[in-house]
Amino acid sequence: MIRQIRGGLVAALVSCLLSSRLAAQAQLRFGDSTRANYSELHEGLVEGKPAADTLLAILGSTSAPRLWATTRQALADQRPWIDAIEALTRLAELTDPASADSAKAWQKGIAGGTLKAPPGVDIGDLLPALHAIDLQRQRGAKGDAALLADLLRRVPLGQYDLGDAWMSGRLGAGASDSIAARFLAATDRQLRIRYLTLLSFSTDPGLIPLLKRVYVSPDSLGVPPQLAVRASDGLLWIGTRDALQGLLEARAAARARGIYSDPRLNHADLDFLANDSTYVLARTGRWLTEWLGRLK
Repeated sequence: MIRQIRGGLVAALVSCLLSSRLAAQAQLRFGDSTRANYSELHEGLVEGKPAADTLLAILGSTSAPRLWATTRQALADQRPWIDAIEALTRLAELTDPASADSAKAWQKGIAGGTLKAPPGVDIGDLLPALHAIDLQRQRGAKGDAALLADLLRRVPLGQYDLGDAWMSGRLGAGASDSIAARFLAATDRQLRIRYLTLLSFSTDPGLIPLLKRVYVSPDSLGVPPQLAVRASDGLLWIGTRDALQGLLEARAAARARGIYSDPRLNHADLDFLANDSTYVLARTGRWLTEWLGRLK
């Protein structure tokens, strides 16, 4: 799920992030002592709450049948819709041949209209996660290098989705270096933003200096300031103490530069950087300074 950025000036450029529809293939992490929690599906998720307990149970499951059962229950409106996205996200992390077959069947059911969501939610939310499950199968058969080459071929054409982006962050074969090189070399602004968005799905700590540079000096890299929040996303998703310290330092340097001082970037009573700070709390459950005190 791509971060929701509010404000008229920002909204005009959100469509550049991915050419596919904005649907859910979630970035989820909880309970890792070396990295900050992160959830795109919850607001301020913290330990000890029912939502956190449910997420921990789903992310810790290694039973594909149980995870598919969770998804079917959500589809039948017997449990929260968010549980289906969490379960499919976990399934995408597992290597299970039967799950790839099921994912294909579900994709066909959605396309043919035989699978329907409960009232008020969009069945299409599940498509990127189902695609990611299939990509995991392809990864086992073809290898990381082949998947990366195929993705890099499709990105300039806009023929990719959030399932592809999610998988790109998990590939070896020098994926983060290859995407970073294309980001730096791109002359087309929309293409540059696409590569930056893909970088925000990576957990490679080697990206910390580049992401800090993007956040502090987006103008020097041809990135609109309002979309340099992709760098904030990336540092949060890396989630280590060094990454969060880097974000804190980048925010201070950006404020000193005044790069985000345009009032059109403000949201409600908060300026752009203060709003980005509250985003950290929403996605991780704690302020940056609290995480720095907790992480090893």
